[in-house]
Amino acid sequence: MPVNTTSAAAPRPLVFAGFPASSWAFALRVWLAMLLALYVGFWLELESPSSAALTVAVLALPTRGQGMEKAGYRLLATVIGVIASIAIAGLFSQTGGLLLVVLGIWVGLCTYVAGLLDGNRAYAAALCCITVALIAVEQIDTPLQVFPTGVARGAAIGIGVLAVALVNEVLAAPSYHPVLASRIEVLHRRVTDLARDAERGETPSAAVGAGLLHDIAAVRPEIASLTTESSIGTARTAAARSALVDLVSALSLGRMLAALPAASALAPEAAGLVAISRSWLRAEIGRNNAQVRGSLDALREGTSPYRAWRAPLYRSRRIAAETGARAAISFTLIAIVFVLTGWPTTELCLSLVAVIIGLGSTSPSPRNFTMVAVMATPIACVLAGILKYLVFNGVSEFQLLAIGLAPVVIGLALLITLPSPMLSSIGRLVLVFTLVVLAPTNPQSYDPEVFLVTSLFVCLSSVLVFAAQQLLPPLSGDRRVRLLLGEARRELSRADGGRARHLAPEEAAFRDAARIEQILTANGPSAIDDRMAGTAMRCFDQAAALRRCRAELDRVGQGPLAVAAQAAREALTRRNSGVILAAAEALHQSAARSDLSASAAIAALIAASVAFAPSQSPADSSQGRRS
Repeated sequence: MPVNTTSAAAPRPLVFAGFPASSWAFALRVWLAMLLALYVGFWLELESPSSAALTVAVLALPTRGQGMEKAGYRLLATVIGVIASIAIAGLFSQTGGLLLVVLGIWVGLCTYVAGLLDGNRAYAAALCCITVALIAVEQIDTPLQVFPTGVARGAAIGIGVLAVALVNEVLAAPSYHPVLASRIEVLHRRVTDLARDAERGETPSAAVGAGLLHDIAAVRPEIASLTTESSIGTARTAAARSALVDLVSALSLGRMLAALPAASALAPEAAGLVAISRSWLRAEIGRNNAQVRGSLDALREGTSPYRAWRAPLYRSRRIAAETGARAAISFTLIAIVFVLTGWPTTELCLSLVAVIIGLGSTSPSPRNFTMVAVMATPIACVLAGILKYLVFNGVSEFQLLAIGLAPVVIGLALLITLPSPMLSSIGRLVLVFTLVVLAPTNPQSYDPEVFLVTSLFVCLSSVLVFAAQQLLPPLSGDRRVRLLLGEARRELSRADGGRARHLAPEEAAFRDAARIEQILTANGPSAIDDRMAGTAMRCFDQAAALRRCRAELDRVGQGPLAVAAQAAREALTRRNSGVILAAAEALHQSAARSDLSASAAIAALIAASVAFAPSQSPADSSQGRRS
């Protein structure tokens, strides 16, 4: 009987109206969760049931773990924001203009903290600013209402979180760890291909290496959501983190291997040392690849990895401080404009200004985020007006509210699922601002004057933030790059390795990869600049080689090889290729006389000597070459 050798094609996903079934299922979950949150809010007669619906819109994420992680940070930030609102209103409510200055300082402080964090932790820091704006600012003339308003907001957010959790559980929202495992597996294949090219003597360009480090480090904020996904989420988080750290380590080792010169171009003594280094690097790359595969298996099975690496985030306090100062000044300037104009009921506009500034601080480019907000707010106002005066048109029945909201909520939720960051951001912001303007209540208000004033202030808030950013521009991408590269050079010049001295070499390399990720995203999703990538990768290669050397020298620094190891450490402080090479030869001879093995330390020293070679270092090259 003949065997059919034709491989079965992978089943194509069901597509309806241009969107896959998974996107429709996500949109349906968002709509149902929003209706559940509104229904419970109406039933409990909350002061602001629309806050529960807004929580659902904010937590609209495609997988269970992502939504629950963000929900946890949203609850925590709300508690902190309510406490801060009570303290600020209690201490400064009667101080006039000083209260606005204090609110501006709070906005700047939250923005500063958000700049030191990533993922949903940065969102939580921004939400502390937003919560104070929505409570203290809106009640700026009635400070005694700050506490009940904060309690009402907390209750509404809790209802929204429970609605999202219940709907995701009942409708079996997908888990995120299979998606994350697939992404890490793709990255592992790319790193393996780079190492294979290094074996053949091919040197990857700096742009390729920097882009791969960017893609690896960009996964870091997403692995935290695995903790809230299931009871074994903590083990999966540790496994994913270890896999990412080992990927960066394998990439670093592959670049060291590719940088080694050909044996035919060297003197016999140096050729022997390079051969030792090449052999050790191959073995280390193989060990790292095996560890990545083990971590991937642990991620899928929900077991602990072989070793729980830390994946530290690089934090630039200088950039965070400058961003926070600009945010504080922008908010204060806009507040002064409102004071000078004397417009009544501007609390909503000022609170939304803080919302846009806070959310923009979590974006790589605050100015681009503000431009998206400028586009989203008028669209949201138009949609809210259509719903209020054409679709609902005076009705208050919840069933009609549910039917009327369906096209808008489902359509915008589908837009959120698009791969385009711009369209996805517009979809989320339009959904949020539509609910802000519509403000569903029971019974529903149809006062056209209130609607027009609300729409005006919602649009005006984004325009004022955009104008403030023209007057006081956010930190430019080029300046961010200069600051990050300057910090990398200063750390490299320190003999103790700077702030990364308490980290293992693998963990410190991941921290450097996170810095490169920030460098490449500083100017938005544009093409990687070859010169910038070359400078960043040269610092990365040199720092990784130095840390490897120190770690291996510490292992052989006792006993007969102590003198040679100390001489090698002193050679490393000089950052001179020839001096480091001479120290490696001296260590090799000392090990031979003592009949001891120091291959790992010798190999690391050879890699460091190549990394610190003058302009011939391949880390500086923007184009690949063949040996």
